[in-house]
Amino acid sequence: MGVRPEAAQPVQRPAQRTAVSFLTVTEVAAIMRVSKMTVYRLVHGGELSAVRVGRSFRVPEPAVREYLAGARTDVA
Repeated sequence: MGVRPEAAQPVQRPAQRTAVSFLTVTEVAAIMRVSKMTVYRLVHGGELSAVRVGRSFRVPEPAVREYLAGARTDVA
């Protein structure tokens, strides 16, 4: 009996993906202590990345952290 071609090749599995937590606009507004409308403005203005799910938006948690880190200012 010969070697089957599929047995000769190693099995390739999809690369591991890191789990990303998504937040609602309401949750982002609470974290940032701003109104929901401010979060919508940030999303529509491209300052805060978001994913549209149906008629609502979900914001990746790392995007909120990055936005807040970039928004810091030093006060003299």
